[in-house]
Amino acid sequence: MNRRTVFFFIALAAIALSCATARSVRGEQNPAFAKANEDYNAGRFQEAVDGYQSLVASGQWSANLFYDLGNAWFRLGNFGEAILNYERALALDPHHPESDANLRIARDEARALELRTAGFLRYIETGTFTQYSVAASVALWIVLFAAARLFFLRRRSAGLVALIVFSALISSGSIYALYALETGNKGKDLAIVTGKNIEARLATADNARSILALPPGSEIKVLSERGDWIYAALPNDLRGWIPATSIERVRL
Repeated sequence: MNRRTVFFFIALAAIALSCATARSVRGEQNPAFAKANEDYNAGRFQEAVDGYQSLVASGQWSANLFYDLGNAWFRLGNFGEAILNYERALALDPHHPESDANLRIARDEARALELRTAGFLRYIETGTFTQYSVAASVALWIVLFAAARLFFLRRRSAGLVALIVFSALISSGSIYALYALETGNKGKDLAIVTGKNIEARLATADNARSILALPPGSEIKVLSERGDWIYAALPNDLRGWIPATSIERVRL
């Protein structure tokens, strides 16, 4: 395989990432976003929240939008919603330092509880769904192209074999990372407690025995739903039932 072919696949990955970035930039240049920022800077935090949420409802998501929305909720003293939106910002961009810093502050203020994450999963969570998807796709195409090239060569190329093996490892590793992101504590079932005075219970009844008090901003993992109740994995490796109206999923 020549260098031009390798560069072609690298360019495909770069284009995919730049398109995602361009969508975020366009969303942040929206007049409604500028107006919400003006309201925030003027101390009109509820108006800022309304403006940011209108952008969220229209699907114009970006890490900066959720970060700003989190800040507005924080200034209103609603730590549950603030933490939810900092988490959403980090779900889009795990390397958003402002969201990470403010998330820590909000958790301390709310005394929110966190789910435990296995050591190796912490490294996986530093990447995003888009990054792993691009890596898996590009690596798979390289495997297919290199294998076809090798099939038509008269002599076996050690370089092509090594490229196939290396790319296959990247593709399989990226696919596993995607699976871990989706099913882990930071995956599609991650939710944040936004209600106040919430307690996880042994059964789906308000008078059932309490298992754990969950301050606003606490993390849970939704396991199943039954009517108006959610069965969830809780911090401290516990499980219990929580009113569905008291939580919001991080993934929209």
